[in-house]
Amino acid sequence: VQLQASGGGLVQAGGSLRLSCAASGRTLGSVTMAWFRQAPGKKREAAAIINWSGRNTYYADSVKGRFTISGDNAKNTVYLQMNSLKPEDTAVYYCASTRRRTVLSSWTTNEYAYDYWGQGTLVTVSS
Repeated sequence: VQLQASGGGLVQAGGSLRLSCAASGRTLGSVTMAWFRQAPGKKREAAAIINWSGRNTYYADSVKGRFTISGDNAKNTVYLQMNSLKPEDTAVYYCASTRRRTVLSSWTTNEYAYDYWGQGTLVTVSS
């Protein structure tokens, strides 16, 4: 499985960005996908997660109401729409995939639940 993340960049506070993660080697309908982020000097954290059906999602409290995760099965791509961005959203964002269908739980907020990782895309939010 290969994951290709894109869409990062520099944006002013209050602005929006959409990240994309194109998956090959596995269909979205057979895995759980997530966006993690890692700010300088901080642990990697799960920002948003979507299950194989697209009907169940998880958001970290810090992004709830501002970020939306979605999947396009036809394109085998997962998106992270980020609105009302804040300087504290500045981080490298990584998309990740499980090896198989995995029910959303506290375990799926842990990076060790994921078997495949994209290369990361930098998001910088200026104040």
